Amino acid sequence: MLRPVVVGVDGSRESLAAADWAAREALRRGLPLRLVHAWEGGMSPDESELPELGAPRYWARRILRGALDRLNERYPQVYLSAEQISRPASDALVAAGDESELLVLGSRAFSGFGGFMAGSVALMTVAHVARPVVLVRADQTVEDEHVPDPEGRPSARTPYRDVVVGVDPAQSCEDLLAFAFESATLRAAPLRVVYAWQLPYVPRALEAKARGEVRAAAEQALAAVLAPWREKYPAVEVTPLAEEGRAAQQLLDATKDAGLLAVGRKIRPARIGTHTGPVAHAVMHHVRCPVAIVPHE
Repeated sequence: MLRPVVVGVDGSRESLAAADWAAREALRRGLPLRLVHAWEGGMSPDESELPELGAPRYWARRILRGALDRLNERYPQVYLSAEQISRPASDALVAAGDESELLVLGSRAFSGFGGFMAGSVALMTVAHVARPVVLVRADQTVEDEHVPDPEGRPSARTPYRDVVVGVDPAQSCEDLLAFAFESATLRAAPLRVVYAWQLPYVPRALEAKARGEVRAAAEQALAAVLAPWREKYPAVEVTPLAEEGRAAQQLLDATKDAGLLAVGRKIRPARIGTHTGPVAHAVMHHVRCPVAIVPHE
């Protein structure tokens, strides 16, 4: 059975942009799309007739119905399903995400009733879902996924922008690189692989020599990690970038004209907290293109 692409919707601009992106990704992957709306409105028989729950329940259903109608109109080729879940938002999203190929969320907070994409909930979800999570900002459009046309105007008919992935050869990269190469393949897009390294302390007189040695070692380590993936995906144009500096800053620089960024998140056994790692946390807040957080052991 095919795992669907799952998107969380709450009626906000962020979640609607995420739903559009998720529909396009479902088309690229040939997968169904499942819409999920979490609502803690009280669904027990004793509560079902309470008049004070009538209006909130109506708006919850309207949010889901509106998103479904929007996507049916824009992406008629996608097989759609929708579900309203009466559970705390983070629990609902984690459960739905664990059954998905990937989970897509709007990446800004949304206040008011039904706003289950609030910052703490999104962070909690990203930190605990066992599948990749893609965060999409409110201003993302289909044209943003593509390079400008020859006149510099936004276009949805030009080639896709580059996919960027941040790696550390000293850590497990298999799941992350699998996601990045597959994403580049689906888009026929170039792939930039960024490895940020830093010079350890050495006396000033030895800095130049040490920097050259560390750079060469970083380039060799990156080439070794990429070798089997280049062989598996020979059609993907790969640019390895072993750059000196902080990882978050190097990724921010590399994604200024990118269409998608993928970074890893180490799976932690504890089911509490919102720890995603410093690099993932930084890019979630500052990178403008969609960001995929890929869990790994």
